[in-house]
Amino acid sequence: MSLTRYDRIRNLSHLSMSKQDEPLTGEALIKEVCRRIRVARSYWDAHNNAACRGERDRAIFLYNTLSKEQKEQIPQVLRVWLRYRSEKYFGAHRTPPKSARKSK
Repeated sequence: MSLTRYDRIRNLSHLSMSKQDEPLTGEALIKEVCRRIRVARSYWDAHNNAACRGERDRAIFLYNTLSKEQKEQIPQVLRVWLRYRSEKYFGAHRTPPKSARKSK
């Protein structure tokens, strides 16, 4: 019996979850922050606002755990996008996303 694509992905999902059990520190944390910002930017470029908002929130959470020296190691382009450009569209002053539409 052949596994479907979904089954293969589902079977591998436990591998990525095991990495999240232990908190990231040092270089690994910096790399993860950069990765999450890049993923959020790619979602933004693809006009996928809901996914972008989620990744941005995760990136900000991790970014806020960094020390000042570690924050300086994040490329400036990524820092600017995270703090300013994305804040313009996803900040607290914006209307939150609506729930799923109800059919009449």
